Amino acid sequence: MKLPVNIRQLYNPIQPTIKQSADNVTYAEFLPHLQLEPYIYCYWELKTNQTLKEPFNYKVVADGCIDIFFELNNPQENFVMGFCKKYTAFPLNNSFHYIGVRFLPTMFPQIFNINASALSNRFEHLKIVVPETASFIADNFEAQLNIKEIKALFDNYFLELITTIQFNNDTRLYESINIILANFGVLNIETDLDTGISPRQLRRLFQFYVGDTAKTFSKVVRFQNILRAKPSTQSLRENKLFFDVGYYDQAHFIKEFKNFYGVTPAKAFGR
Repeated sequence: MKLPVNIRQLYNPIQPTIKQSADNVTYAEFLPHLQLEPYIYCYWELKTNQTLKEPFNYKVVADGCIDIFFELNNPQENFVMGFCKKYTAFPLNNSFHYIGVRFLPTMFPQIFNINASALSNRFEHLKIVVPETASFIADNFEAQLNIKEIKALFDNYFLELITTIQFNNDTRLYESINIILANFGVLNIETDLDTGISPRQLRRLFQFYVGDTAKTFSKVVRFQNILRAKPSTQSLRENKLFFDVGYYDQAHFIKEFKNFYGVTPAKAFGR
């Protein structure tokens, strides 16, 4: 199946480096099989290297993606996290080993025929949404597995799964996504997304396949572009870079950034 746009070529969503208890908590991402790269952005692992002195507060920033995740020591409890239009804080214990699958925008609804908007801004038990995949994780994963074995299990499962999927190559949707990504989220939704579709139809497609409106998705893409650029606080203040990425003033930039990240740009990028 060939998609009309390769989202991975235009969009690389990132989660910031773990800072709190950095010496004892690690986060790493691993590429899936080459044939899965148009659908799955990465497999990821978040774990403690030793027991922490206190519980860990993990912040997930807005990235436009949908994730499956579970604790490797308890794979029977597995979850799906939908598209989020703000950061999400997860209070974790002082010892943990989480594994996840991050799907590129539109791919989870394509693969599982699930309305993405039903999952937006929350997480849900995977068995309620995709019981077959929840059972696969519960039956095949255990604490003793290493990353190579975990990757092999997921690769084999998803490679077989995508052969059974009838993908919807709606060019109107993917042309719109292409325009948003190519412009790093800096555009006028009303005038720049002229792909032969009414605003109402466009909203319906984005709600189903992304989880929110084209406007909200564009804001997340713009935010992610700033994260990838890693500007210094000084450059943001002195060069007014927030104007270049579509914010009309500094207060607007700081408010939206904090909504997506959970902290101000000054804290995120260092003073």
